[in-house]
Amino acid sequence: MTTAIEVRALRKSYGGTTVLDGVDLAVEAGTVTALLGPNGAGKTTTVHILSTLVRADSGTARVLGHDVVREADAVRAVIGLTGQFSAVDTLLTGEENLLLMARLRHLGARRSRARVAELLEQFELGDVARKPLSTYSGGLQRRLDLAMTLVATPRVIVLDEPTTGLDPRSRHAVWDIVRGLVRDGTTVLLTTQYLAEADELADQIALLDGGRIVASGTPDELKRRVPGGHIQLRFPTTGDLATAARMLDDSDRDDELLTLSVPSRGGVDSLRAVLDRLDGAGVEVEELSIHQPDLDDVFFALTGQKGTEG
Repeated sequence: MTTAIEVRALRKSYGGTTVLDGVDLAVEAGTVTALLGPNGAGKTTTVHILSTLVRADSGTARVLGHDVVREADAVRAVIGLTGQFSAVDTLLTGEENLLLMARLRHLGARRSRARVAELLEQFELGDVARKPLSTYSGGLQRRLDLAMTLVATPRVIVLDEPTTGLDPRSRHAVWDIVRGLVRDGTTVLLTTQYLAEADELADQIALLDGGRIVASGTPDELKRRVPGGHIQLRFPTTGDLATAARMLDDSDRDDELLTLSVPSRGGVDSLRAVLDRLDGAGVEVEELSIHQPDLDDVFFALTGQKGTEG
């Protein structure tokens, strides 16, 4: 795979406050990378540097091989940005907003009309295309925001908390749109405080805290890094349960449900080891399930703060 976004030793301060303190980040082409972190961790500053809106104090950042400082125009030609707040003009209709963006992107009159028609169909906005933005719901406005970002068919999209303030149905609609973009080969860098959003969408997660990346990996890899994972076993008889409880240290026994919770870091090897021990002792297991920490546990363990569920 090729690297679409590459950040090395990025630093940025405002006054005496260090916002980014040596950030390294790589986003592979055609994937979703979620940048997570508490408020003030530096997520939006990173986004603004990548989008050429802010200049870093030191370090380098490249988008599809283009340096964000020396080749800013080339970066702007390949990247699209959807910010935390709606950027649409509420005095115009949805169609007029899209046409305005197309003209700002110098698509030409004919190509502008064709591209707007494509986007209205893709984002299912045809029925409200000629209605004023004042009549749009928050979910419709965010869909229009995304459509406007895609007018010039950018190969890389940065979504800065794109579902903030949306109800669950609208949030899921945005998720579906993002998945569709990635299937078509678009690269997405996503910042979000909704941990369920990162879990649903991200191929990779980078956790930013205090201006540094403190952990990175797939959602499952990060979950395995924190304690709390366990295997839950259910037994057909109290005898099997009692034998298993004596064999497996630090297990948590429930006599009423005939279950035993055994600490585990996850993975096939640890599960096989437990089952092999029980099988060797002639203990029958009726049912089992594997439980992992969720991203909220990861967020709290690595930053000392709770994330936002959603």
